[in-house]
Amino acid sequence: MILVGGENLVDLIQSKGGSDGGLSFDAAAGGSPYNCAMAMGRQGVDVSYATPISTDALGDILANTLVDSGVKLAGPRVKHPTSLAVVMLNDGQPSYQFYRDNTAERLIEASALADLMSEDLEAFHVGSLGIIEGADADLWADFFCQANRHGGIRSLDPNVRAMLIHDRDAYLERLWRMLANTDLLKLSDEDLEWIYPDKSLDDALTELLKHTSAKLTVLTMGAEGCRAISKAGEVTLPASPVANLQDTVGAGDTFMATLLAGLRDRNLLATVKLEAIADDDLQAILTAALTAAAINCERKGCNPPTSQELDAALAS
Repeated sequence: MILVGGENLVDLIQSKGGSDGGLSFDAAAGGSPYNCAMAMGRQGVDVSYATPISTDALGDILANTLVDSGVKLAGPRVKHPTSLAVVMLNDGQPSYQFYRDNTAERLIEASALADLMSEDLEAFHVGSLGIIEGADADLWADFFCQANRHGGIRSLDPNVRAMLIHDRDAYLERLWRMLANTDLLKLSDEDLEWIYPDKSLDDALTELLKHTSAKLTVLTMGAEGCRAISKAGEVTLPASPVANLQDTVGAGDTFMATLLAGLRDRNLLATVKLEAIADDDLQAILTAALTAAAINCERKGCNPPTSQELDAALAS
């Protein structure tokens, strides 16, 4: 079983305006870890989602979308409102405004999370808004750093949202602590540029690797593809072609989910196996992750492929 923690919210995504030229928005379930859980569920992974979800109408959308995707709701339903993200699009690229104060997804409790840990736990994944600030961010970080006591690997995707980080030093202190207790790390070139604003991408990656215990680190680079680094070597692959770009919302989350699913399918969710991962295994897993992300980009919002859709795309 893979356990996922971190924010859930409803994306209000800009759509084409009406005849009067005004803005209009489509509502979609979202949140980086939430999207990751949804994408894994659609690929047939045994995945549970740990974060509370609101009992309001938007929370029903969130809960139903996960259940329909094959995800188990491990967190409670609570009466606080659902978090919102307003997503504006410019040539398919999203920019965000977030509304998360006193919302359901921030009401996590250490005892409730501890109750979700079990002997069949293969991985615990967290990241993004959940680790930015506040008591909930510290709790996620603490829980993450201790999760290996139960045998599963710890998977991290920082998915940095700079506009929400009001205390850079406090955020980086939390991130360094998590990086030092990470087994699988995925981050984007934009994340890396924010963490190391005065370094080239190559120098920033070299410096980052000094600060993380990750046995496998994967850097996504948008249209440039991805790089993966382990003790066994390094693999670089180009991005998969996107036939008809709609937007890139959730593409990184879909990539992350497919990376975890691929590692699980090959029985590689263990620290010693991640360290020694063979190039052919890694190339196959990354190819699937890039393909899944490309499929998601051909759809509006985060709408990851099912395992059948992904298999068909890989076969063609």
